[in-house]
Amino acid sequence: MSVKRVREDLFEEYFTRIEEVLYDEDLRRASDRATETFASRKESSLRSLPYIKYYRKRVREVKAWSIEHLDELIHEFKEKVEDLGGKVYLAKDRSEACRVIGEIVGSGKIVLKSKSMTTEEIELNSYLERLNNTVIETDLGERIVQLLHDKPSHVVVPAVHISRERIAQLFSKVTGKTVPPDPSAIVKVVRGLLRDVYMKADVGISGANALAANTGSIVIVENEGNARFVTNAPPTHVVVCGMEKVVPTLEDAMIITQVLPPHATGQRMTSYISVITGPSSTSDIELISVKGVHGPLELHVVLLDNGRLEMRRDPLFKQALYCIRCGSCLNACPIYQLLGGNYGCKYFGGIGVIWTAFNEGFEKAAPLAFACTLCDRCRMECPLELDVPRMIEKLRGLLSERELIPATLKSATNNILEKGNPLRMD
Repeated sequence: MSVKRVREDLFEEYFTRIEEVLYDEDLRRASDRATETFASRKESSLRSLPYIKYYRKRVREVKAWSIEHLDELIHEFKEKVEDLGGKVYLAKDRSEACRVIGEIVGSGKIVLKSKSMTTEEIELNSYLERLNNTVIETDLGERIVQLLHDKPSHVVVPAVHISRERIAQLFSKVTGKTVPPDPSAIVKVVRGLLRDVYMKADVGISGANALAANTGSIVIVENEGNARFVTNAPPTHVVVCGMEKVVPTLEDAMIITQVLPPHATGQRMTSYISVITGPSSTSDIELISVKGVHGPLELHVVLLDNGRLEMRRDPLFKQALYCIRCGSCLNACPIYQLLGGNYGCKYFGGIGVIWTAFNEGFEKAAPLAFACTLCDRCRMECPLELDVPRMIEKLRGLLSERELIPATLKSATNNILEKGNPLRMD
């Protein structure tokens, strides 16, 4: 098959999938419910936070400075974590990250995970399962997606595309008992299924919302409380996150926790903010420091590149590294509202198009880039005002240079050049 044919197939396959998705009533129902809820909660929350504009401006400044000084911040963070008794690894790509984590975990282990988009990016679950490990997602949305052999479709609410009716059917099948399509009833069932597993796990794997270079601290924001079990109960804790999460100070990291909840879930603050600074320890016996008390004995932090350093070299695309993964842009994007997680790969929406280009390659990103309407709603809703439409315009130019454009668009362009109009009319 010719290169030209392969490139045309990229678009044909994606557009065919889009047509199927548009008739998915279950997706429509779940998406409509979520969109209405997100909008009302966010509006109410922001009205009650008079200082939010200051925090948003401050977070953008922190992220911009951090990306410019990333090398020195990573070096400082690594030194601090290792001084505390932990270990830090720099992984160039997904295969190196998986290999490092696989060596830490080993085989035949029970591995618990809290929600982490970075582990989705490197497809960690399937890798660990191939090493004969049992991997269990503990975030409710991630667990639903895992049991359905589906994939997340939102950076904050992974199962946003799945209706409560379908979720109730899933857990009725898992438990052998009738579970009503009531969120409270479903949560009670899942709590019972997971509670005993926490104490049996060998390894806990989490992501991170921010990393503080000056203290070597890992900051995790959550609502369910599962991340605290995952990071505290097993004897080994592995943190997997992108290197762009490193910021200069713990104060900077905590400012991010002020901006994230109202834009992500419409809360003034999340239920839990965990700050983990080294493995658990005690000096209660003659002031002799001993690692591994009630929390993990081992702490490992894997910082992933996978295209991030290349992104940083571009004066426009490096804005994507400022993203705090609040998902606010998704909740406003008209294309995402129609397609859900099908408008993206590992990351979604307009910002996900840019991440896909650098994480997975331009061919994967091409159909997504030309699905965007450039309506600018994502930029207006973004707490950091990231100029995603301009990034996508630039990406389209790079795709055009590689002839990665839809055949209809190429034909229309040629018609304009030859006949002065897209329809080739005389």
